[in-house]
Amino acid sequence: MNIDAGSYTREAFLEGLQAAGFPPPVPLERDASYALDVHTHPFEAWGLILEGEFVIEVDGVATRFPAGRSFRLAAGVAHKEWAGPQGARYLAGRKEMQA
Repeated sequence: MNIDAGSYTREAFLEGLQAAGFPPPVPLERDASYALDVHTHPFEAWGLILEGEFVIEVDGVATRFPAGRSFRLAAGVAHKEWAGPQGARYLAGRKEMQA
């Protein structure tokens, strides 16, 4: 599963979120010790890394996202996630699943 959504400027990312029906993103900051084992989310996630590095592992494949890269993860996808050695600061768009 390819979760790499490409490179974006902050402005282009915000425009893309709005065009795709996402609410305004949530700013998040994770220190270097941040790590979550396998879990899922009840929402689609689309994030843009602003500083540092963020890693997401799906089906045993870890993808690293440095500043300027974006990830997109469908709701319900089991994954692990952790911050890089300098931590990570990012914007997280979350679109709830429709009933």
